[in-house]
Amino acid sequence: MQTKNPLRRLWELGEGERGKLKIAIMLALFGVIFGIAPYFCAAEIVVGLVNDERAFSFYLLWCGIAMAGYLLRTLLYNFALAFSHKGTFRILRNIRQKVMEKLPKLPLGSVMDVSSGKLKQIIVDQVESMETTLAHLLPEMTSNLVAPILVIIYLFVLDWRMALLSLVSIPIGMVFMMIIMKNYTEDFEKSVKVTQDMNETIVEYINGIEVIKAYNQGKNSYAKFEDRVKANASYFYNWMKRCQFGMALSLSIAPTTLITVLPIGFIFYTKGSLSLESFITIIILAMSIVGPLIAAMNFIDNLAKVGTTVASVDELLNAEEQNHGETKVVFPNRDIELTDVSFGYSEDKEILHNVNLSIPTGSVTALVGPSGSGKSTIAKLIAGFWDVPKGKITIGGVDVKDIPLEQLYDEVAFVSQDNFLFDDTVINNIRMGNINATDKEVIAAAKQAGCDKFIRELEHGYYTNVGGGGVHLSGGEKQRISIARAMLKNSPVVVLDEATAYIDPENESVIQKAVAKLVAGKSLILIAHRLSTITSSDKIVVVEDGNIEAEGTHDELLEKSKLYQDMWAAHIGTREEKIA
Repeated sequence: MQTKNPLRRLWELGEGERGKLKIAIMLALFGVIFGIAPYFCAAEIVVGLVNDERAFSFYLLWCGIAMAGYLLRTLLYNFALAFSHKGTFRILRNIRQKVMEKLPKLPLGSVMDVSSGKLKQIIVDQVESMETTLAHLLPEMTSNLVAPILVIIYLFVLDWRMALLSLVSIPIGMVFMMIIMKNYTEDFEKSVKVTQDMNETIVEYINGIEVIKAYNQGKNSYAKFEDRVKANASYFYNWMKRCQFGMALSLSIAPTTLITVLPIGFIFYTKGSLSLESFITIIILAMSIVGPLIAAMNFIDNLAKVGTTVASVDELLNAEEQNHGETKVVFPNRDIELTDVSFGYSEDKEILHNVNLSIPTGSVTALVGPSGSGKSTIAKLIAGFWDVPKGKITIGGVDVKDIPLEQLYDEVAFVSQDNFLFDDTVINNIRMGNINATDKEVIAAAKQAGCDKFIRELEHGYYTNVGGGGVHLSGGEKQRISIARAMLKNSPVVVLDEATAYIDPENESVIQKAVAKLVAGKSLILIAHRLSTITSSDKIVVVEDGNIEAEGTHDELLEKSKLYQDMWAAHIGTREEKIA
């Protein structure tokens, strides 16, 4: 895929706001024209002094024109910035909206695989970093480029020889600038990677502070955090150090236009081939060329940053979506069928191999097997976390790819052992399962999930804020709230992926009884390592190395499945050890 010019891509993303940017450009251009006036006025005043002009009105006129030009330039420039900023902020808003609209269309599993630190840096930090460039680039860079061009054109009108002499130092200085900028894009991309690593480590350190303190790993964990911060600072320090000498040469050599204009211009003047008025005008105008060009060159730095940011944004916006049907489906039943399903998280590593599985409506199906066997992958595929590249999954005879994503997510309630809670009240976290539920319905779901008692014992009961990620609650309490949320969702298909892992036996029994009542007529899929919790399931499916090794009831599997026998023996032995 051919990479688009970052500015052109931003122009595309700024659809609807281009009018403001065009107005900003036009205002900046007129501002440039008026901004050149003071230089011409200064030249006329100096010529008047040399020619012994004594009329006060002469100087007053040129000073007035210079002041008017400066004021008009300032006024137009500020108006240009006002329009460009309004357009820019709306473009950045549109970019963020596009990204946020895109994320729900991506495979849910793929989004979960991206670290929150990286997403935060792209959506918040990197997009925000484009503001200065986009808001100032058009009006400022336009004026910084157009003004020297107009001056140079006028110099050629006055004397082509002097015009060429005034340009001698500029390309020499720019050579050093180009050497510095040669690898800038690559260097900046590395800086983004270093910063992402630092952000991810910071997020990890903060989120894991409880575990770090509990296991007295503060020194080791802080060392990793410290290393990332130092690596970030070191990279930028060394990068700037590499650029310092070349930048100093460039900024020292490029502005020295008078080094050729003064001596050679004086020779032309003494020989009569250059008038005094033209010589003075050329001297003053020659000094005005380089400043704006250097200011324009500074935008190359920002353009490289924008290029990297646009590439990061486009990586999200161009990511492959889940292509599902748009017409809402009517299901005759909720029978789930997996037919020859193969799946891998990457092209070179397949997790599931030609899996065939039937889950009848209203049944309780348990998936068991060693860690990494593919149990959770099967459940997540049913829930629509990814689309299968090989084989087919149907619900009620309808291919899940033909079910609109919004409807598919409504069909399945997924509860894992690591559910996320928002930095909000308990009641609002449960209500996420059904945003239109009343307080009474929320509390009823909490009671059925066995968490009403501990919620009422919290400082503000159901209106207690749980903190970011539910940090103010224990692991078991967070899980019970997540289960209550799933119950409130009231989906036809319920997936519990080790959902009772952190819950004590007493409350687990309460939840299992509640779940048994709530899943009547629904399809319940359980994933559990504690086999004693799923012995009453209608069907137990044994998964090993991405294949269905065996399926049947608990008693049937004890007779025919060697793997299940070993797992059961290990589980019973562990239970007896715990009891002892």
